[in-house]
Amino acid sequence: MSETLEESLPPAARPITRAVLEIDEYAAGLGWDQPARLFALVDTAALLKNEPGLARQLGLEPGATDQFTPIEQDEVPKGTPLDTFLGTIAWPDAVAGCALVVERLILPPTAEAKLPEGVSEKELAAWVAKHPERQEVRMTVAVLRDGTRETALRLREKDSAREVLTGPALVPGLAEALLTTFA
Repeated sequence: MSETLEESLPPAARPITRAVLEIDEYAAGLGWDQPARLFALVDTAALLKNEPGLARQLGLEPGATDQFTPIEQDEVPKGTPLDTFLGTIAWPDAVAGCALVVERLILPPTAEAKLPEGVSEKELAAWVAKHPERQEVRMTVAVLRDGTRETALRLREKDSAREVLTGPALVPGLAEALLTTFA
């Protein structure tokens, strides 16, 4: 019997890492050029105990412990700056953390020295979009109430589960912004 790709990958050690990779895989299945997506992270054992109907609906197995279940929230409003939107969020106590998936264009550090000065944000975005070294990246950033954080980065040109980079400090500004939703 042959293993599937996911079965051959080593399991993520931390529950938040497993949740981030689950969300990244979900987002990958939707394809690129998607709007930002927000998820609540709920302790799976608590969800099974307190909301058995919802747990069944989500296909959760009884006995699951040391896990977070991502629950997608309403769509992030188009045209609203992300920091403004995040400032409107307040989570109930049952939510242990949250995650956000966004797609962005990035440039290598060598291109930063060539950034035009004195231009509007819109002009800068247009400059980046036309830059020959730009790369498209999907960032899945998650935080827990206690400050724990994790990120999964997937480049469009290396769109494979094996090529996803993870780490707690890959997008610190976005992680900090998500943590403020628990303040």
